[in-house]
Amino acid sequence: MSLERYLELNGKYLQEAEQMIEKGDFVQASEKLWGATAEIIKAVAAKRGVSLGTHRSLGEFVTTLQKENPTWDLIVDYQVANSLHMNFYEDHLPKDHVLKAAEIVKDFVQRLRTLI
Repeated sequence: MSLERYLELNGKYLQEAEQMIEKGDFVQASEKLWGATAEIIKAVAAKRGVSLGTHRSLGEFVTTLQKENPTWDLIVDYQVANSLHMNFYEDHLPKDHVLKAAEIVKDFVQRLRTLI
């Protein structure tokens, strides 16, 4: 996929996450927020000519970005986003956790967008 498509999907998922939050569907919002996270990571990778195809490769690429930007707490933010992915399957996170995680994901996306 192209950089532009990853960015398009990132924006789409963020918008859909907001809609799901407004509806009170925190399970679906969780998965959309995870999708937005994955797509922005793939966009940064694509900008660098790197293709990411697995969950593990996303995490490893975030580790690379963390080393390049040590003050950004990217690994912690990625773990928060990953907990949202798990919430999609388990529905274990309270509403307030999902809302806080949404803020973290939005900040994560904004920081990574500066790398494109």
